[in-house]
Amino acid sequence: MKRIDAHQHFWHLADRVGSWPPAELEAIYRDFLPQDLAPQLAAHGIDGTVLVQSLPSVADTCFLLQLAKVSPFVLGVVGWVDLKAADAAWQIAALAEDTTLKGLRPMLQDIDDERWIDDPTLEPAIAAMLRCDLSFDALVLPRHLPALLSFAQRYPTLRIVIDHAAKPPIASGDYAAWEVDIRRLSALPQVYCKLSGMLTEAGPGWALADLQPYASVVLEAFGPRRVIWGSDWPVVNLASDYAGWIQASACLLDGLSEREKAQILGLNAIRFYHLD
Repeated sequence: MKRIDAHQHFWHLADRVGSWPPAELEAIYRDFLPQDLAPQLAAHGIDGTVLVQSLPSVADTCFLLQLAKVSPFVLGVVGWVDLKAADAAWQIAALAEDTTLKGLRPMLQDIDDERWIDDPTLEPAIAAMLRCDLSFDALVLPRHLPALLSFAQRYPTLRIVIDHAAKPPIASGDYAAWEVDIRRLSALPQVYCKLSGMLTEAGPGWALADLQPYASVVLEAFGPRRVIWGSDWPVVNLASDYAGWIQASACLLDGLSEREKAQILGLNAIRFYHLD
């Protein structure tokens, strides 16, 4: 079984002055680079990763693409472009000349306008993404899901994956509205969902029982062919560590067939991001 970590980050703190993470998040307030992740991948039998942007800048995307060139385990990069910029289509085409770029991710969770993504002015950028065969990572909170649904309905041929299951309110346990919106999105065949980021939403005192209802909704709604596993490393260190999420994931997927586990833990990422 080929295992892919479809959601991890690298960063230099020096490039993030005034940006997240703040100094009080001591567990992740330092540089994280390929040499930090490689031992974790080797220890847990992970064959490759998808490296995802964490700063809204083209410079950060270029930095990640450069890291990918010297990191054999990085199979693809999800970058960032201002999709509403006048030259967005040109920027997308220029970045996509590097075939390691597999997708783009606007940081919707940090945008106050919940309907930002449901805007026809995105058409040139999305058309460029489709021409370049790029996918769309949706970094959203539950409040963004209705607008994401409208966006996904407008672009039925755009591959979309919901990062971290839209960061459901695991700590509070009030997930009724989230579940309704997740199920509506799952009805669209081009929409996938990442099984990632759950420990951070649950918090440091998490228990497996806290995660189970949310994982069950995701697995039932999207099925084993449209769920993609990721670690969200190093952010996962805020609530646990790489090994902790590996162990929790094994429990959450217990009961699935070996074929279904193989899809979630690697094959779906390879198909969605065109890693082969």
